[in-house]
Amino acid sequence: MTSRRVISIRAESWPLRQQFTIARGSKIAADIICVEMAENGQIGRGEAVPYGRYGESIETVSAAIEGLRPALENGLTREQLAEALLPGAARCALDCALWDLQAKLENRPVWQIAGLSAPQIAQTAYTISLNGADKMAAQAAAARDFSLLKIKLGGADGLLADIARLHEICQARPDAQFIVDANEGWKIQDLARYQEPLSRFGVVFFEQPVTRQEEPGLSDIALPFCADESVHDSSDIEQLNAAYQWVNIKLDKAGGLTEALAMQNAARAKGLKIMVGCMVATSLAMAPAFLLAQKADLIDLDGPLWLQQDRPHGHVFEGAAMHPPATELWG
Repeated sequence: MTSRRVISIRAESWPLRQQFTIARGSKIAADIICVEMAENGQIGRGEAVPYGRYGESIETVSAAIEGLRPALENGLTREQLAEALLPGAARCALDCALWDLQAKLENRPVWQIAGLSAPQIAQTAYTISLNGADKMAAQAAAARDFSLLKIKLGGADGLLADIARLHEICQARPDAQFIVDANEGWKIQDLARYQEPLSRFGVVFFEQPVTRQEEPGLSDIALPFCADESVHDSSDIEQLNAAYQWVNIKLDKAGGLTEALAMQNAARAKGLKIMVGCMVATSLAMAPAFLLAQKADLIDLDGPLWLQQDRPHGHVFEGAAMHPPATELWG
């Protein structure tokens, strides 16, 4: 006789090594939701970060999961979960926990269940937090083991100041490649005005430089763009503005590994390049994303490197080289 599933929901706060700042604000800790599902002596785990940009909080995500407790404990499947919850942190934590639980119950890895190839070591980008130009240049110089840097811009002092930041960073790391992420912090008229100086930096792409409302203007600007905040699930990819050549797939937005895999297929079908990204979180959140990252063009899964301390059995990083997750952690 199959035992009933038991669900536990836990809010956790993981202190950061230093303040992490983007265009929308700063944080000094990674506040996450961790879900555990126990069944037949096995425990599956999933983690997600509630994102205020989408109206999420620890309380709303916890309540959404709690509302599904009866269905979950009676065997709710991943397919049913996709119908029960919208994309977001609650669905992400549950979806990833269901994958992990299945792997443990069947005694075979998630990558095998999902029909993927065995994960290999991959190179991740490292994020440079928004700050003054000199401090960002110092961060970039200190991250000498990383050949790809993700530069957070969109400062309140405007795009010209951001160009000065980028100049200082390039001076500090002439050997590196750069991704620029303004987190919707720029205005389309400023981007159009300063596209020529921005083009000189050889940036791989500019990630979500403006809000969705201003996206139509991107078609007139000769710079490479990546969509982030404008894309949550595979249906958004179908309607994506033609100015984007790249898409950033994050499990927290997509609602877990299941939808993220569908997004990857949809993006490839549309001829888009893919970066797999993350929120600042522990290795438990990175592990399912790492499977997705195996077929990505770029990966940005440096979240655990910002923590004072990661979970036991967390991802091993050797500079930019990120090792596959330990089975004790997830999957």
